[in-house]
Amino acid sequence: MTTLMIEPAAGRFGDYGGRFVPESLVPACGELAAAFRDAWADPGFRAELDELLAVYAGRPTPLTPARNLSAELGIELLLKREDLAHTGSHKINNVLGQGLLARRMGKRRLIAETGAGSHGVATATAAALLGLEATVYMGERDMERQRLNVLRMTTLGAEVVPVTTGSRTLKDATNEAMRAWVADVDGAHFLLGSVGGPHPYPWMVRELQRVIGEEARRQAPYVPDVVVACVGGGSNAAGTFAGFADTGARLVGVEAAGGAALTDGAPGVVHGARSMVLQDAEGQVAEAQSIAAGLDYPGVGPEHAHLAATGRAEYHTVKDDEVVAAVRRLARAEGLICALESAHAVAWVLREAGTPLLPAGTRVLLTLSGRGDKDMATLGDVA
Repeated sequence: MTTLMIEPAAGRFGDYGGRFVPESLVPACGELAAAFRDAWADPGFRAELDELLAVYAGRPTPLTPARNLSAELGIELLLKREDLAHTGSHKINNVLGQGLLARRMGKRRLIAETGAGSHGVATATAAALLGLEATVYMGERDMERQRLNVLRMTTLGAEVVPVTTGSRTLKDATNEAMRAWVADVDGAHFLLGSVGGPHPYPWMVRELQRVIGEEARRQAPYVPDVVVACVGGGSNAAGTFAGFADTGARLVGVEAAGGAALTDGAPGVVHGARSMVLQDAEGQVAEAQSIAAGLDYPGVGPEHAHLAATGRAEYHTVKDDEVVAAVRRLARAEGLICALESAHAVAWVLREAGTPLLPAGTRVLLTLSGRGDKDMATLGDVA
């Protein structure tokens, strides 16, 4: 892993970020920031995490040339295979780091939110490994469409709490997880799964996920012209972009058309951070809609809002039908079944190959953030 990166001043990325939380959580956030700062500078902590990433999570994940699609599309496409990490997605990188940090802080329980269930499964996995309890909040609607991951979490020993309020999706699960943290702030650690939330989460999660981008940069035979990843809250994209931010590569995030906070949102506060947020006419947080439960979220990580505002990264949208078609085309061309979330990035590449955005010969690196086992029922429903 890299050396300690500079902590954003006051937890802000330009106009975005910060710490907008109830008074009871201000000391907890401060304690967490100090603990992460100390741990991230500790060679012993870093060595323990690196060992777990290597011998338990299966890192480094490979960089796979998509030769068949490349030939069809007239571009060079490389796939960073986070679908091959333990538990089936990039989420394990973050939860192992936060799990070790929680144990170092003397916490006995992990509280997590989940949409697609991938973060919940990873949290349950880390809790079992590290001897911690795990409580995962999940929207009732997401539990219905991600039944396999619910079973995986309970098999691993986690308590899965259904959330029946609001849209019964990720936003509401996050609300309930944060309320649970307030109620047990001394004994529990809130293991947030993405680069949102109050400081230090956007910074901490990006640092724990930057292993994706740093590996990919070492593995790639060249600096790609374009680096692409899907964006909901945005942790896999933030981790990928971190490895290429100091290069000339274009950074491209792909949002769900029905949950495009960067494309259709406005500045606002959600879950403790100022970022771009989907809002209704009265300025209330609006519901997001996506076939991918992990992207069914009305906000985005504040660093992504800053990257968009400064022009360092660009963000595009794709529709649900394009996503389904992308899953099937990748499967039939390369023998890889990716998650619906990851398929947003694939769909954008399929759509834009041969256009001015991705002219012939463009070298593209795309992060496959997860595998698609969890989405088979959803794909069957739209067959």
